[in-house]
Amino acid sequence: MLKLCNSQFDNNGLWHHPIAKLTFLPTPEDVELFDQNGYDLTRIEQHYASSNKTDFENHRSHIVALKKPWFKTADNLIEGTVLNHSLLFERKGYAGLALNQLTHWAQELPLLHKVIAMRPKWGLDFSMDYVDRKGNAFEVLHWEWDSFNYDEIQSVKAQVEPLLLNTDWTDAAEQLLKRKSEWFDLDFFAQSDWKCKYFGIIKERFKMVIWN
Repeated sequence: MLKLCNSQFDNNGLWHHPIAKLTFLPTPEDVELFDQNGYDLTRIEQHYASSNKTDFENHRSHIVALKKPWFKTADNLIEGTVLNHSLLFERKGYAGLALNQLTHWAQELPLLHKVIAMRPKWGLDFSMDYVDRKGNAFEVLHWEWDSFNYDEIQSVKAQVEPLLLNTDWTDAAEQLLKRKSEWFDLDFFAQSDWKCKYFGIIKERFKMVIWN
């Protein structure tokens, strides 16, 4: 059974506190692999997260992000409908002393303008899979929605939560299997559109470039 977690977005999209413990100038490695359309944090962003008392976690073995659990199900499910992941994501912009610090460092390391130009961003990510002993394996619904506006993301979150909670995911998977010929051979975006219409959920919106 799908259960809603108590996690909430932080309405403050900006970090204000500078990095106090960094006694050397940032290097290109502190900004490497910058993620301009997602939520992966560079090393310099991780320093600011710590200085602003913001928790971050490993998202994959080599990636960290500001993320919180959104929905959960029973642990150790091995067949049927299995929740792959369900997360609330955030990415912060900069203001105050933090912005002043970055602007000063950017005189020597212009790569930091990648970080300076960032705007706050919030994201919803829900992924429900299906597997069975006959060898069927597919995404029942993988839905992502991003926004640069806190009020907007809160509105969409409130809109979709009842739909996700009230869906019988086992039945949904069975119905999708019966209609597999209608969606399975569609490309990524066409399959997303088909499933959004099927479930009556707002069309996906993600991969939004974070720079102003």
